[in-house]
Amino acid sequence: MDFRTACEETKTGICLLQDGNQEPFKVRLHLARDILMIQEQDVTCVSGEPFYSGERTVTIRRQAVGGFGLSIKGGAEHNIPVVVSKISKEQRAELSGLLFIGDAILQINGINVRKCRHEEVVQVLRNAGEEVTLTVSFLKRAPAFLKLSLNEDCACAPSDQSSGTSSPLCDSGLHLNYHPNNTDTLSCSSWPASPGLRWEKRWCDLRLIPLLHSRFSQYLPGTDLSRQNAFQVTAVDGVCSGVIQCLSAEDCGEWLQAIATNISSLTKHNDSDLLDRRRHCFTVQSESGEDLYFSVELDSDLAQWERAFQTATFLEVERIQCKTYACVLEGHLMGLTIDFSTGFICFDAATKVVLWRYKFSQLKGSSDDGKSKIKFLFQNPDTKQIEAKELEFSNLFAVLHCIHSFFAAKVACLDPLFLGSQAAASAASSSGVPSKAKYMT
Repeated sequence: MDFRTACEETKTGICLLQDGNQEPFKVRLHLARDILMIQEQDVTCVSGEPFYSGERTVTIRRQAVGGFGLSIKGGAEHNIPVVVSKISKEQRAELSGLLFIGDAILQINGINVRKCRHEEVVQVLRNAGEEVTLTVSFLKRAPAFLKLSLNEDCACAPSDQSSGTSSPLCDSGLHLNYHPNNTDTLSCSSWPASPGLRWEKRWCDLRLIPLLHSRFSQYLPGTDLSRQNAFQVTAVDGVCSGVIQCLSAEDCGEWLQAIATNISSLTKHNDSDLLDRRRHCFTVQSESGEDLYFSVELDSDLAQWERAFQTATFLEVERIQCKTYACVLEGHLMGLTIDFSTGFICFDAATKVVLWRYKFSQLKGSSDDGKSKIKFLFQNPDTKQIEAKELEFSNLFAVLHCIHSFFAAKVACLDPLFLGSQAAASAASSSGVPSKAKYMT
């Protein structure tokens, strides 16, 4: 497939992300020249120094028309808390910066409703009185089946009529708490004084995928089964986007074409860079950055060479287990150890004191300046926030090759087909029967 083009693509859109065993949730993709950004919504404090909220407390009084002016979805029957799904136009101005579509309701007037069913939460709110204090937390990865709006413009219509029924996948309006005989004690401006904190819903980086030498696929790993309207992108350092589900086949095709265009423009050795007319060619890049160009006769030969390099990489990483490189952080000499078992460890070269350590699975993105600096983006396991660590190396190529090799070996460890071939080769070797790998070169 030839993706050569004279221009680069930029694109932004909403998709679903399947991350592990979680329910798919909405994310925003932003494609730039050299990176694919996957973003999720979160709520951050914008009063003073920005910080992300775990839980917030919001107090609402019922209005004369429209009651609490909220609608909710979800519940324990779907293994999630009840969430705010709509806010009435009347309440939207008053609640701006305080309550958001997508906020999970954790407590109502001190009553824990985290594990309550939808109808149970509706009943608690109906009996909450004239004023209700909600403890909420923004549900960043709300399941797509809730069909929540991504902005605050989705409003419920205020009403003073109670339907008497509710459903966890339909909006249950909290104007059902409205009592006509109490309207003389209420005013339209019923919002209590704000404690001073203001919040804002923002798109925050969840994962950054460098496109240089990255690859993408619509196929399920190890099979010839293609995902419907879905794909995943894997960076050269092993960071994977997760399964990105598009809204339509046309949308998926556009994303794949745009990503392929940018990968092609960044990759030095694409189809237009072949040194001759031979079809089955590959290059090997040394630590110094020198490129060695090879060709073989058949597709099967090329596949054998690729498997041979994968096997050699795995065996070498398995043998050395760890590698340490000298680096510089803010003018101080440091060391970075890449350990097959534990991940990344940065320490002071003089005192050996460990500054930070992360597992391979915590690396969510990386980038380099092509000269000496690498920026790692790790996810804190407790706060789930991205932490950037920048280090400077004297031999950038060597460090990048090492990281790539260790990640490739990690992936091989999880590949049953690769492990099966390695076990067969080992058994053949121990029994005196030569394995195919011995004939690859």
